[in-house]
Amino acid sequence: MCYNETEKSSQGGNAALTIKNYARPATVEEALGLLRAKKSNTALGGMLWLKLQDKNVDTVVDLSGLGLDAIEETEEGWRIGAMVTLRQLETHEGLAAFTGGAMAESVKHIVGVQFRNLATIGGSVFGRFGFSDPLTLLLALDARVELAEAGRMSLKDFAASGIRKDILTHIFIPGGKLEAAYLSQRNSATDFPVLTCAVVRREGKVACAVGARPARAARFDDEAGLLAGGVNEESAAAFAEDVARRAVFGSNTRGSAEYRREVCRALVRRVALKLEEK
Repeated sequence: MCYNETEKSSQGGNAALTIKNYARPATVEEALGLLRAKKSNTALGGMLWLKLQDKNVDTVVDLSGLGLDAIEETEEGWRIGAMVTLRQLETHEGLAAFTGGAMAESVKHIVGVQFRNLATIGGSVFGRFGFSDPLTLLLALDARVELAEAGRMSLKDFAASGIRKDILTHIFIPGGKLEAAYLSQRNSATDFPVLTCAVVRREGKVACAVGARPARAARFDDEAGLLAGGVNEESAAAFAEDVARRAVFGSNTRGSAEYRREVCRALVRRVALKLEEK
């Protein structure tokens, strides 16, 4: 389905999103073809970040008809469609049990329920935003992504790539027993985070991801084995110091690089200790 529609979404000043044509394809192949047909064509998910941009779009490709809005548990783990909303992730009982509540914690501070009812996990992951809370947790969970053309790859590799003209269809989280915990630091309850942190322990190995640095999330494994003997105040503090030393931080209006490094020490220590609570 495709028709012509010009829409302007003004965000103050001269900034506006202008859309000339709207298309709602029935298959992923059709959607990819439409997306690639013209340089200015753009995929449409929840449209919560797209509408804030100042750009001209020839054809916006609506992904809502592709059946990508399901959360499924498989023999390998969890298969999450790109059109799954943040609210679905927040309220899904299976993911809550699997992650010990970390999945809900990673999204519940994002603006408000109305926003989370529309915002999609695909938009957050494909956008690779520095402020993305769920990207931080998914990175620590060793998630993989599947794209219509590029195929399946690790989220770590995808986040570092420059892929733009492709369609993210699913996110995969490996199954098995694990402990996960997530925390973020915000200046106010629903503001963008100053820093995000996730720690996951799987089969004795610990992975930590730190986001909103303000660059996108980066993963730091416990290469020195600081938590190999168990998590306690001393080992958690040592691991936090190691991550804070290895991570690169920057400054913006929410905090300086030095402040973020101090917050990192505190968050990583607290999140590591939460693993023992679980």
